[in-house]
Amino acid sequence: MKRAATIFIIFCFVAIEGLCQTISLKKNWRFRIGDEQAWAATDYDDSRWDMIRVPSHWEDDGFNGYDGFAWYRIKFDGTLLSPNEVYYLNLGFIDDCDEVYLNGKAIAFSGQFPPKFKTAYNNERKYSLPNDVINFKGSNTIAVRVFDAFQGGGIFDGKIGIYPLGQNQRLLVDLQGIWNFARTRSESQTPDDDEWENIMVPSPWEQQGFWRYDGWARYRKTFSLPANFTTEEVVVMLGKIDDFDKVYLNGKLIGVTNDHRPYGSSESYQVDRVYKIPKDLLKRGASNTIEVIVEDMGNVGGIYEGRIGITTRANYERYFRNE
Repeated sequence: MKRAATIFIIFCFVAIEGLCQTISLKKNWRFRIGDEQAWAATDYDDSRWDMIRVPSHWEDDGFNGYDGFAWYRIKFDGTLLSPNEVYYLNLGFIDDCDEVYLNGKAIAFSGQFPPKFKTAYNNERKYSLPNDVINFKGSNTIAVRVFDAFQGGGIFDGKIGIYPLGQNQRLLVDLQGIWNFARTRSESQTPDDDEWENIMVPSPWEQQGFWRYDGWARYRKTFSLPANFTTEEVVVMLGKIDDFDKVYLNGKLIGVTNDHRPYGSSESYQVDRVYKIPKDLLKRGASNTIEVIVEDMGNVGGIYEGRIGITTRANYERYFRNE
């Protein structure tokens, strides 16, 4: 059974997890059935699109019986946000899978589109909004690509809006979101360029088109740091990984978790990965690459839950260690 829609009454500022909603997106969005990549672009003219209520099933708002692809678009005022804050987008529940673009850049997705279709209708969408993509001086465009396989479709439930992260939730570098991913035959195999795909972190790889895959895989993400990035001791937090991992930063091994116990006895999958980053390994004012080699023995696989990012050792001990 699919999740039943619930009606929420949301005022201008809504508390969620103890935080106040900065911008409400519970309103009419631009909407069009079909699928064109050009619809993700910031400057695309959507003035002739239909209007649809968010949240609601599109079947209840003029598109009864439609299954397939559709897009949503909406603009928000970036001057209402502060570049000194960190924000996330809550899109509630979407039936069945989605890709989200901010100002034309892909920032997140849930589920898997055909031909490797995988629904994520019962997963609440909470996506980081990268500060380097937000236009704090004016208009911003959110575009959401949705595929629905059957029954209700679309952004159908939840407290839709933009929320700030509390001080105790912030990371110096937020690495949650889209990573590169490749399955490999062994720990030492280096994937070819055309073997890399996109994957959301954190989330089990089984929920993203790699159903019943057990074995080796690699995750990779490149990120930039400002020239004045902190000189304090920092750690990288990679949540929980099923089952074993080796983590490299700019080609240097910085952490390993492997209790060398067999499937059914190993408890490595329950361990929060927190690895110290050696002094001067990070490239300030330049790009850095983190790579995670994972071995999964069975059942769920990959970087599947938890905090993903870089913070100071002091903040980790203060805010994150006992979460």
